[in-house]
Amino acid sequence: MKVKAYIHSLKDQANDRHVLGEAEIIRKLDGNLYLAECHGIRCTAIFNPFVGRYFVDDVYGIVKEAPVDE
Repeated sequence: MKVKAYIHSLKDQANDRHVLGEAEIIRKLDGNLYLAECHGIRCTAIFNPFVGRYFVDDVYGIVKEAPVDE
């Protein structure tokens, strides 16, 4: 599903603010960990229920190969 999410690589470093962008949540991996795709990069994401948004880590959470469902 396509969602508006806070994307790590879009962060406004000068003002230390998160920036919304579009990402696709592919599936839930474990607990609060999701597989997402953003700008053609598969990466991890978490959902923050307090702000009602996904946080997509396309900087440090890059997934080389998508995990296989068990």
